Amino acid sequence: MKKVLKWIFLCLVIVFIYAPIVLLTVYSFSSAEMITGKWDSFSWEHYKYFFNPDNQPLSIVFQTICLALVVAALSTILATFSAIGIFYSKKHTRALMSSVNQIPVINAEVVTAISLAFLFVALQLPKSTFIPLIIGQMVLCTPFAILSILPKLKQLDSSLYEAALDLGASPAKALFSVVIPQIGSGIVSGFMLSITLSLDDYIIAAYTKPTTFQTISTHIYSLAKGSMVETVKSSYWALTAIMFFIIIVAVIVMNIPKKAGKKQ
Repeated sequence: MKKVLKWIFLCLVIVFIYAPIVLLTVYSFSSAEMITGKWDSFSWEHYKYFFNPDNQPLSIVFQTICLALVVAALSTILATFSAIGIFYSKKHTRALMSSVNQIPVINAEVVTAISLAFLFVALQLPKSTFIPLIIGQMVLCTPFAILSILPKLKQLDSSLYEAALDLGASPAKALFSVVIPQIGSGIVSGFMLSITLSLDDYIIAAYTKPTTFQTISTHIYSLAKGSMVETVKSSYWALTAIMFFIIIVAVIVMNIPKKAGKKQ
């Protein structure tokens, strides 16, 4: 009975998480511009509108992805060296820095966004330079990337770094040749998590982005009422379906080597 209840609970959780995504994916192949209980005819109109370079969604998605890649790269670099510094610090320093790293994670994002906005105004950093936007999203992404890298450092055999030093390697050589390759999976996880957080961010982007620059989230929220609003919004259903398909394929591809290894 307990196993049955566990499976029921697991199924309910999965349905709760994925039902909205599946619903958007299904309606992306409909001619309807609003989700209702009635299914309209099958259509590729949402995909045609989305992939038309003359329309806004495609260009906004492209610039959002470019922003996410830049932020993720900078955040991962900063997080890697920060995590290494935290791990090799003394006990009290390590505890203090770990607690400081938790502040942006626990803190409400709107509080962080408003604080950053006041800081950039005080420093007279114009939004048009993109510096406030990039720094703001780095503040959001870096702590999560650090949390992805620290567990890999804890699994690392500390004697490997010391052995490299004993064999004549410089600290920098030992770091890049021994430590970083050993925590590579954590770095990749932090990078992918940073991309996800940047793509999903609305609040910090809304407070720090240039006036003429739009991300996916700020564009959707900024749409006012009009004849084309529903068409633009519904075209993002196509993006949802594409991302959902890519994730499914990626998960399947990543699990194939594991299953093949078990069989062997």
